[in-house]
Amino acid sequence: MAARAVVVVAAGSGTRLGLGTAKAFVPVAGERMLVRALRTVLSLAEPTLVVVVAPADRMDEGRTLVAEVAGAASEYITVVPGGADRHASVQAGLAVLPDSVATVLVHDAARCLTPASQFERVFAAVGSGDSVGVVPALPVTDTVKRVAGDVVVETVDRSALVGVQTPQGFPLAALRRAYAVAERAATDDAGVFQAAGGVVRTVPGDADAFKVTTRWDLGRAEAVVAERAGVRSVDPRVDVRVGLGVDVHAFDPDVPCRVGMLDFPGEPGLSGHSDGDAVAHAVCDALLSAGGLGDIGGRFGTSDPRFAGASGDVFVRGAVELLRDAGLEPVRVTVQVIGNRPRIGARRDEMQDALAAAVGAPVAVSGTTTDGLGFTGRGEGLTAIATALVRSR
Repeated sequence: MAARAVVVVAAGSGTRLGLGTAKAFVPVAGERMLVRALRTVLSLAEPTLVVVVAPADRMDEGRTLVAEVAGAASEYITVVPGGADRHASVQAGLAVLPDSVATVLVHDAARCLTPASQFERVFAAVGSGDSVGVVPALPVTDTVKRVAGDVVVETVDRSALVGVQTPQGFPLAALRRAYAVAERAATDDAGVFQAAGGVVRTVPGDADAFKVTTRWDLGRAEAVVAERAGVRSVDPRVDVRVGLGVDVHAFDPDVPCRVGMLDFPGEPGLSGHSDGDAVAHAVCDALLSAGGLGDIGGRFGTSDPRFAGASGDVFVRGAVELLRDAGLEPVRVTVQVIGNRPRIGARRDEMQDALAAAVGAPVAVSGTTTDGLGFTGRGEGLTAIATALVRSR
């Protein structure tokens, strides 16, 4: 049994991010924050038990994500439901760890780009201390003012200030005791530990361990991922290709409406051998086109009974897998939806997230009408046009 563990807190609602979904399940450059965080933990050299604290209403999805990321290492990972706040969620994660664990790190999934070296740094520092907590920290570089309302009262000496990150590490038994006697929730685990009389020390943090809280943070995280992948650089050795996909489906009021991998209750569906999702099908065709891999009809034809009624997710993920086999990977996809209905504006972000999760890269969606002209203008059907950019791996 591993003597060390990591509790990954992924139960936050993501209210300030404003995407209407649990923050840890929001994609960053096509991969969900929780997936990125877990992949880093699973890369640690020493066997480590992992507890994922997921939203109580998304437990099945959380378990599925863990299984996909961890594979054979799933035996080291437990998924538990979170509580009403972060304090309760951390307690839920600590409660399921075996007493044989000596050191535990508590990590926010929203700090999804934290490097593995930071985990190892914290583990090492906790191991060398006697009932000491450890937090990664960065110096405060801005001038800091104390204010009353909008009036500046004084300038604070920043030489004694740091900004702290996660993972934060502690002896498991001592952290459990601290949470058990805590009278009020603190903003981090070190605050709970200190309030119970514990000593907390710092180790150097990392600039990439920032927390994704706002849309701006999300853009920053995607920029970091792109920089790591070298997407921004022009390298003549990288094979970059562009593909175009177009799909058209007529409306069928007798089937459910599914567009861009989202369900639209009350709207007429789209006819087809599968779920008729013209947006997903156009994305699939664009990816196949970019890779020179044919088209959706040739790869996933109507003659194959496996694809009868299949969701658009099946075709998009299948196209990505074919690209991977050809040594290629998606970089970005854009989709233009042409039709009077369903109206996608209010659900654009949700649609982009769903498509990006399947593509594994950012997806931008826009919608337009034809001002009453043609079959889309008459409300007879819907058209989707997708462009995909792929590159050699």
